Amino acid sequence: MDEELGSLESFLKWATQLGISDSSSSSSSSSCGLGHSLSVSYFPDAGGRGLAAARDLRKGELILRVPKSALMTKDSLLEKDRKLSDAIKRHHGLSSTQMLTICLLAEMGKGRRSFWYPYLMQLPRSYETLGSFGPFELKAFQVDDAIWIAEETVSKAVSQWRESIAVMEDIMLKTQLMTFKAWLWASATISSRTLHIPWDDAGCLCPMGDFFNYTAPGEDLYGFDDLESCGNASSFQVSSLENQDVKEDFILDEECYEGEGRLTDGGYEEILAAYCFYARKNYRKGEQVLLSYGTYTNLELLEHYGFLLSENQNDKVFIPLGPDIFVSGKWPANSLFIHQNGRPSFALLSALRLWFTPANQRKGLARLLYSGSQVSRQNEVAVMDWIMTNCCTILESLPSSIEEDILLLQAIAKVQDLQSSLGEVKKLPSSVANEFDNFMGSYYLHNGQAKSCRKVKRSIQKWKLAVQWRLRYKKILADCISFCTLTIQRLNCYNPSGDKAPKLSQQLESKVSK
Repeated sequence: MDEELGSLESFLKWATQLGISDSSSSSSSSSCGLGHSLSVSYFPDAGGRGLAAARDLRKGELILRVPKSALMTKDSLLEKDRKLSDAIKRHHGLSSTQMLTICLLAEMGKGRRSFWYPYLMQLPRSYETLGSFGPFELKAFQVDDAIWIAEETVSKAVSQWRESIAVMEDIMLKTQLMTFKAWLWASATISSRTLHIPWDDAGCLCPMGDFFNYTAPGEDLYGFDDLESCGNASSFQVSSLENQDVKEDFILDEECYEGEGRLTDGGYEEILAAYCFYARKNYRKGEQVLLSYGTYTNLELLEHYGFLLSENQNDKVFIPLGPDIFVSGKWPANSLFIHQNGRPSFALLSALRLWFTPANQRKGLARLLYSGSQVSRQNEVAVMDWIMTNCCTILESLPSSIEEDILLLQAIAKVQDLQSSLGEVKKLPSSVANEFDNFMGSYYLHNGQAKSCRKVKRSIQKWKLAVQWRLRYKKILADCISFCTLTIQRLNCYNPSGDKAPKLSQQLESKVSK
């Protein structure tokens, strides 16, 4: 603890010397230093280490300024390392993100000789991004689409590492820094902590700026500030997502724009030659200051940042749709989903209303269909019944229920808190105990034989994240079933013609009642 505190104090002193300041003045000549607007604090239930308001802050107020010279970029690193720069020039085809990843590993290899050493010591030593998930944790997602995305992420990481080995060998990087494990750490650092800069697709690492924890756009307005397991990704990142186009959307809601057109979260400002951060709302002294960097589903948050939100208004569930449904309408596939509150999206409802309308009637009802209005009571009941049936089918196909996942998470939490041993899970329901048994088998934990205690702890955390994700997925489906059920009941109650809508099958009634 004392060592960590000393490391943090050294970093803060180093940051002040570089001109990093939390003064409310936007003048580049204002006094440098920290403590005027922000203080480093620990929030155990909301992201771990983060930044708290050192005083009352006003929405739109400048709260942190990091000069360009303090930004860790591919160019700034290569300018100071001729050997690495020449090696990269000899090996073509690497992306900007791969180059920055190699640069980061090279700086780590320099140890205390690195100019960035005080900052490097503040970086997490491990991440829970999807690329680091093993076979057992991947299987724990249960949902095929999620498993496929996770496997593709791992495969991509392996490919990019192999493409970069030649450069690392060329500069004679330390052996331990050339491993896939080291590459995963460095690439996760880049993925979860870089900020957008206009001159480099790879983005930049921003000392002090990546201490901010995350909030989804508009989330603070609705009170959804409960974070799950995001201590390792306390950054606000908008740039490199491994060879993907730069995402400059860390503020998407219109309320985050001031009258002068400036973003209230932050961005690089050419006039000041600095990365500037602004309060997205009013904060009381001691309250955690959060920043947003875009709209992401929970799976995307896990993929790029290694955490998820217990309440994420941007989360969504896609259900299987036949090709005839896509052909009948003009809605893009990524708009046909179920919202995190269980309500079908506008496009999904419209597409299904069109699909359930006889082909010879669609032209005459086109305006009504594309406006999002109901076509008829019978049509709406058919749509709701179809959605509900498919949600039930998905839930029934998954290996565990919502109730079992809740029990499993409780058991995992007890093991993590050392309140119970792995052996005590035998007392749990068989389905939950079996998953624990499979975990123990995957990491040779039977008879107390474990490969590495630290490795097991990290694996348990990743397993927990996968179970949390699948639980949220199932709850969205269950909420959708409830929504569709209530809608059908309402339509049956207010039926002026007196005819009855189709009744739920006994199977659906049983599933909904649970």
